[in-house]
Amino acid sequence: MGKAERKRPARLAEKLLHIRRALGLSQNELIRRMGLGDELVQQDISTYEQDQREPTLTTLLEYAKAAAGGSKGAGEYLLILIDDSLELPERLPDSDPPRQRTSGGRSSGERKNR
Repeated sequence: MGKAERKRPARLAEKLLHIRRALGLSQNELIRRMGLGDELVQQDISTYEQDQREPTLTTLLEYAKAAAGGSKGAGEYLLILIDDSLELPERLPDSDPPRQRTSGGRSSGERKNR
């Protein structure tokens, strides 16, 4: 008697990509943020985002923690990642707010190099 293949969340790759982009991180920066530098490489993140591979449950938990800005609230984000009917918020708690443009075309907080 063989094992049946478990059902995969159809929108997982899209949601993982959304988390990384909402946090404004490169794939390598995301790995460091999640504390998985000894376990993952950039190619792993790429294959998750392109729906070529599915991350382990512990990696999914780290994605949820990254999205929630820590352990508090990570369970809610884990549910959102797995449940295709749920949407991630446009902005994540740990993402930087969008910078306002000044009349000079620079973001507020940016200094002009002289």
